[in-house]
Amino acid sequence: MEKCESMSHVRWECKSHIVFMPKYRRTVIYGKLRGAIGRILRELCEQKGVEIPEGHAMPDHIHLCVKIPPKYAVSYVIGFLKGKSAVRIHRELLKERRMTGPHFGAAGDWVSTVGRDEATVRRDIRKQEHWDQGQGQLFD
Repeated sequence: MEKCESMSHVRWECKSHIVFMPKYRRTVIYGKLRGAIGRILRELCEQKGVEIPEGHAMPDHIHLCVKIPPKYAVSYVIGFLKGKSAVRIHRELLKERRMTGPHFGAAGDWVSTVGRDEATVRRDIRKQEHWDQGQGQLFD
């Protein structure tokens, strides 16, 4: 059995697979901004004690496998990551000070608990880009 995390009165192992998209599924998260967006997400997760064992930025969405302490709801962590990363992406990367109007994140997200098959989920996150490229060839 894997080593569980612990807090003052609880031992825990809470992992989730999260997928979220930028608004209008823009390909802005790929290319030059990809590494910087990853750094921003890691820094924001550190602020809340959330660990990212695996993550991958696709051209139009982001996959994250995260370990979220039980004191936070998954929805809270997603809202925090999307909200704070949008502000930092606009200010630091896109050099925009205006925070009203279009937002970086789309309204919908996808979340699944990982459970004991973490290795499978992490492998799938790493291979997602390869699978997506193969799917694109079916329709070209």
